[in-house]
Amino acid sequence: MSKRRLRAPFFVVNPKLYLYGQKALELAKVADELAEKYDIDILFTVQHADSYLISQNTKNLILTAQHMDSYTPGRGMGHVLPESLVEAGIQAVFLNHAEHPLHVSELAKVMKRADDLDLITIVCADSFAEARAIATLNPDIMVCEPTELIGTGQSSDIEYMKETNRIVKEMNPSTQVLQAAGISTVDDVLKALRSGAEGTGGTSGIVCADDPIQTLKDMLAAVNKYREEEM
Repeated sequence: MSKRRLRAPFFVVNPKLYLYGQKALELAKVADELAEKYDIDILFTVQHADSYLISQNTKNLILTAQHMDSYTPGRGMGHVLPESLVEAGIQAVFLNHAEHPLHVSELAKVMKRADDLDLITIVCADSFAEARAIATLNPDIMVCEPTELIGTGQSSDIEYMKETNRIVKEMNPSTQVLQAAGISTVDDVLKALRSGAEGTGGTSGIVCADDPIQTLKDMLAAVNKYREEEM
């Protein structure tokens, strides 16, 4: 088994703690259908406890843990064991999100564990300096988002996106870039992709919308249209 590389443009649906159990599964099934309809790689983050449930009821999503620890099987009460995620159907993991930051030494250990298990690493950075430093650790995907914009419905400006894209590619050309801060509209989705990022997606812009399912459908239709017309 080898680690897969996502096809651009890809998309992430990140319910965080907003959805769990049956509600998360309902949205995951819609995303699964859209991934098949448009042949687009969709990362869908899940609560650890929901990993197996959602993996058994979807077939096209790249199921993604919202965090994991660097522990190996054995002692480590209460921590998230990477092997348990793989066995439950997880294929990728978010790390160093502003809501769950890691010290750089621990981040490096967790990334090594992920690499050993062929888990796609999606690592967050909230500044130009952090983006530059983390890119040297060879993440598969980097999320470049200012912390203050998370959950606000206000996306990064185009110049910030372009500059963080440039920094990451300068430090590590093989790392893909995900621009997803404050994405809440189709226009935000298109702005992120037109900045040169390989992927985009959202959290509150989707799950807190008046109609989350329709919002997700509209965003994925826009990603597909962008791919057909501009790539």
